[in-house]
Amino acid sequence: MNPDLSMAHLLARLALGLNIAMHGLTRIPRFDDFKGYLTKEFAGSPLPEGLIVPSAVGIVAAESVIGVLLLLGLFQRQALIAGGALMLALLFGVCLIWNWNAAGSQMVYVLYFVGLLATLKYDKWSLDARFRKA
Repeated sequence: MNPDLSMAHLLARLALGLNIAMHGLTRIPRFDDFKGYLTKEFAGSPLPEGLIVPSAVGIVAAESVIGVLLLLGLFQRQALIAGGALMLALLFGVCLIWNWNAAGSQMVYVLYFVGLLATLKYDKWSLDARFRKA
């Protein structure tokens, strides 16, 4: 296995994991602010108001768990698929409110998740890799 490909995969995984984990973990202590932001952003959108708080909880939980799993390199395949699914849900939401700039950013995240999933065979530096050897 090419060591450069393994290192590239590691660096990309750590960067994405850190980004996604911090999205979720930093929102926990300021959850009311996040909930208020989403309520304001989606006011007047087709999304029923009753779905905003459960969506906020789900987003924060998913980002936190997916990000930490990626940082650890644990259950990577499942975390990458879940992350891609989360991005599709977020993409749907920002398209509902015509936030095309955010939609573009979400597409970059989708590419990151897809790229890491497609190159998972190069994973050498993770808990998953360690457990495979045991």
